[in-house]
Amino acid sequence: MEKVYLVVIVRKGKKGRNAGDILEEMRELIYSSRGNVIDSMIVRIDSPTPNYFLKKGKLFEIGERIKNLKPNSFITNVELSPVQARNLSTALQCKIVDRTGLILDIFAQHAKSKDGKVQVELAQLTYLLPRLSDIWEKFSRLGGGIGTRGPGEQMLEYDRRKVRRRIAKLHDDLERLKTHRALVRKSRQRKEFTVCSIVGYTNAGKSSLLRRLTGAQVIVEDKLFATLDPITRAFELPHGKRILCTDTVGFLLDLPHSLIKSFHATLEEITETDIVLVVLDCANPEYPLHYEVVQRTLKEINAQTKPQIIALNKVDMIPDEIREGIRRDFPDGIFISAKNGIGIDTLTERIEEGVARGEYKNSVTQKNE
Repeated sequence: MEKVYLVVIVRKGKKGRNAGDILEEMRELIYSSRGNVIDSMIVRIDSPTPNYFLKKGKLFEIGERIKNLKPNSFITNVELSPVQARNLSTALQCKIVDRTGLILDIFAQHAKSKDGKVQVELAQLTYLLPRLSDIWEKFSRLGGGIGTRGPGEQMLEYDRRKVRRRIAKLHDDLERLKTHRALVRKSRQRKEFTVCSIVGYTNAGKSSLLRRLTGAQVIVEDKLFATLDPITRAFELPHGKRILCTDTVGFLLDLPHSLIKSFHATLEEITETDIVLVVLDCANPEYPLHYEVVQRTLKEINAQTKPQIIALNKVDMIPDEIREGIRRDFPDGIFISAKNGIGIDTLTERIEEGVARGEYKNSVTQKNE
């Protein structure tokens, strides 16, 4: 596994998450990207500097700490500008990866379908385009001599044009894939299938729930973004009604807008669903924040008005007193354990009752009518 030195940067006096929680989430992201955190540091700053993000004193301290560690990568939780990343790489003599680059790396590893690969490549190229000049400069500096002389600026502009053309082609590919998915949805509507989308913060247990409900042999890993491509399977409610259930990519706090934009084609499946099944990891102390992130993301893709059922997962991992507090926060929520099957019957009965009463009956079809 790649050796990583992790630095979590937080702003002094700015309200937000606990630095320890950010550190833990970054560790999980790095683990999902097959990295090994050999050391870490929390840095509190008043404001970022334009050249390094960090002040030179703190940068010198970090440089001294990593001299003997010799990490392959320096990873930080903030999004760096191309100039900041280049300057940090020069100062620390180390590969610099910011939070967006890390998430893109995870997505690239987990994309399997045509849709997923196109969307990941689009997000990567959009991220890469403003950084091309730094890549060319680094190549020239590290290589030097034979093969690096000549009209570098012309080659840089040539590469930019190629990247822009590739981005345009990927947008066209996404439109064709979007048309194909629309035809699939129309076929479902003609057959009057009720469609349920499982959404939630990454690693909340969505894939485990899909597997428990449908018996689908989907990947279940204790990693962030283990599932990237939407997976749809049918399952039968207690009285014989069959509905379709779709597992979606996990949400994340402050997911870069470029990623949301690139994956909008996948997330639009949620906008065309009948039921949104929100899965929360109630064993995670940050579950209220995770719920806010889910609602915020649903609003961003215009799916906030869809009927919702809240499944409070991993109930087997919390004591009774904590369960009571969660019950006060989510009085209509259903406690479940996707892993052990606790509460699954109650959940399917709630879905069936709503379908029987017509609460979810083909809301897509009604909209199209």
